[in-house]
Amino acid sequence: MCDIITIGSATMDVFVQCEDANIVSVESKHKKSEFMSYPYGAKVEISDFDSQVGGGGVNTAMNFANLGFDTAAIFKIGDDIYSKGILHYFEDKNVDLSNIIQDKKISTGFSIILVSFQGDRTVLAHRGANAMIKKHDINFDAIKNAKLLYIAPINGDSSKILDDIVKFAAEHNVYVCFNAGSSSIKKGFKYLEKILNFAHIVVLNKEEAAMATQIEVRPDTKDVKYSHEVIHPDVKAMLNKLCVNHYQIVVITDGGKGAYAYDGKNYFYCPVFDGPVVSTLGAGDAFASTLCASLKRTNGDLGKSLMYASVNSAGVVSAFGATQGLMTFEQIEEKLKETPDYAYTIVKP
Repeated sequence: MCDIITIGSATMDVFVQCEDANIVSVESKHKKSEFMSYPYGAKVEISDFDSQVGGGGVNTAMNFANLGFDTAAIFKIGDDIYSKGILHYFEDKNVDLSNIIQDKKISTGFSIILVSFQGDRTVLAHRGANAMIKKHDINFDAIKNAKLLYIAPINGDSSKILDDIVKFAAEHNVYVCFNAGSSSIKKGFKYLEKILNFAHIVVLNKEEAAMATQIEVRPDTKDVKYSHEVIHPDVKAMLNKLCVNHYQIVVITDGGKGAYAYDGKNYFYCPVFDGPVVSTLGAGDAFASTLCASLKRTNGDLGKSLMYASVNSAGVVSAFGATQGLMTFEQIEEKLKETPDYAYTIVKP
């Protein structure tokens, strides 16, 4: 029996940084998009290069274990050079891998992460085994015996097992934290709502929340100004729609602007914890899993848990790798003591 069991992806990540990458912004009346670009047809010099083990299942399992929880992981890999790297990475880590799935016929997930000079990234992902988790692969007894099931984004055909997993967890009184992936979101809100019905904590980024709810965040116009609001009314509408049960906590992350949450009674805003940004890869995994863990640490204090999550996420983005900057609870609390002015805001309905 373990405290927490995670299910998600496992990949070998190759980080590539290039000083010649450009950030191109395209803005319309209703939307602003940014693109990373390189000179077409050119040979571009790499300024920095590294490889790390990553993926939502790996990153969150590492974080929970680092925070002191008895943790097990479920993910699927092949039998190749990348799977060997992933298994080697876990040799000295306190994570139970007895429930992982290994299939010699398929390749392990692999990603190339293009890091911009701003620290943000574009990911070229080969899902591989991550997209091929089947129902018969899952050790449901392990889920039944856990206290918390954390579902990291799972995509491709693997998303087909979500219904069975969350329903089984709910039937056995296992607390569920759901970080939605694009494959489940693209199936539409009616499908997603079935998953949300069984989840106690739901975490999405703003782009995912907009896709799931079909609510776009309107920019300021000459007649209407939204930017003075602590939480944009369209973000509140997203939170309301995603909160399908009164006991749920719904969180929407918004990159460098911070995070918003709703507990069915009040809205919360938590700014980003200030710090250097080297790479944003893994920041979302660190934030969502730390939030879930911190709710237990703080006896359900949502505002304080958002602050813990932001501090740990800031640690991750300060290092080159999705798990390199993870902190313990004691380190997070020390950071908060050093910055007494850092605080969240409660916004009444």
